[in-house]
Amino acid sequence: MAEPRTRDRDDPGQAQQPARRRSAGRRPSRLDRYVFRQLLVSLVAATTALVALIWLTQSIRLVELVVNRGLSLRVFLHLTGLLIPGFVSVILPITTFVVVQFVYQRLAGDRELTVMRAAGLSQLALSRPALGLAGLAALCCLVLNVWIVPMSYAAFREYQFAIRNRLAAFLLQEGVFTAISDQLTVYVRSRDTNGTLRGILVEDDRQKNTRATILAESGRLVDTGGGAPRVQLFRGSREEIDKATGRLDVLTFAENGIDLSDPKKATEVRYRDTTEMSIAELLHPDPREITNPRDRGKFLVEANRRLSAPLTALGFSLVALCSVLTGGFQRHGTVLRPLIGIVTVVGLLALGLAVASLAARVPVLMPLVWLAAGLPIVVCLGGLLVPGLRSRRAMAEIAARTLLRQGGQAGGGQRAGGRAAPGRA
Repeated sequence: MAEPRTRDRDDPGQAQQPARRRSAGRRPSRLDRYVFRQLLVSLVAATTALVALIWLTQSIRLVELVVNRGLSLRVFLHLTGLLIPGFVSVILPITTFVVVQFVYQRLAGDRELTVMRAAGLSQLALSRPALGLAGLAALCCLVLNVWIVPMSYAAFREYQFAIRNRLAAFLLQEGVFTAISDQLTVYVRSRDTNGTLRGILVEDDRQKNTRATILAESGRLVDTGGGAPRVQLFRGSREEIDKATGRLDVLTFAENGIDLSDPKKATEVRYRDTTEMSIAELLHPDPREITNPRDRGKFLVEANRRLSAPLTALGFSLVALCSVLTGGFQRHGTVLRPLIGIVTVVGLLALGLAVASLAARVPVLMPLVWLAAGLPIVVCLGGLLVPGLRSRRAMAEIAARTLLRQGGQAGGGQRAGGRAAPGRA
């Protein structure tokens, strides 16, 4: 009688198969890549569209600089482009929630999630692509909030301050009355290719009780290096009217220099906003930056908000996953769970704003900023993982009972065969 063929326990190929399966299980599967690709493309498209919409609405505020200050299109685009990183940092957690909710809701409507569950994928396995996208969004938010946004916003504020207070005189347009300030207006008939101004009219009302009208055939803008613009006039006249006596004084000149800066704004100091400060400056602020002792809480809140903001991207994604993956299956779908997810995210945003405002007044409550950002993560992870653990435990108990029942039946059959053997003998 031939002996049964057995596997060699020392075969290296047989020993490496479980290890290969375990390593293959850790890699993203084809389903993970399929879902993640849909999530990533949708996130880029949604974020770009919303940022463009917000950029258009916010740039309307800067149209005044184009109309009244004569900014060129290149300067306008550069100025408004510095605001885009701030828009992305605010929009990214919200678009992450919207994209996860939309893609997984579509997968559920197309019965793809049902097929994946039938293939044996757990809740955690189904959530893996969304968690990867949320981690990527959280990393982007961290980089934006800690480094890019403060630098871009500081450059925007400095550029805007310079345009409004110092550079307006260098943006003179031909045939346009340019209001340098409320008390100074300049008109230029034409400008040569070498920068020479032709047909200059200056209305100067900066001196009290005296209004001066200056006419010149030509002139040239001069940068003094201190930020105060100055124009050098050639072959002109200066007419002044004394408001007290009504006397007209006329002075002709061959060359004369006029300072075009506003005396009030020339000495104006720009105070930095908390948004343009680094994390180190917020945690250890310069005493000169704190004009009011109560403002120190605002510095701490801004620092903690930047560091905790990336957690909101992960929390909002988990809220979307819970609204889609939890609950019973319905053939025609439901709008109740997505609606609950949307209301939850809106409530979390309102809670974050309220907690930040409260912590700014009472610094002892600063941990609430982190609690408001991290609590959704803990609650939603529990909602996703606990039902899966319970179902696995129930399946393990059913399998154990089945094995015990089969073992009992096999043992009963062997005892019955043992009783019948002596009789036959």
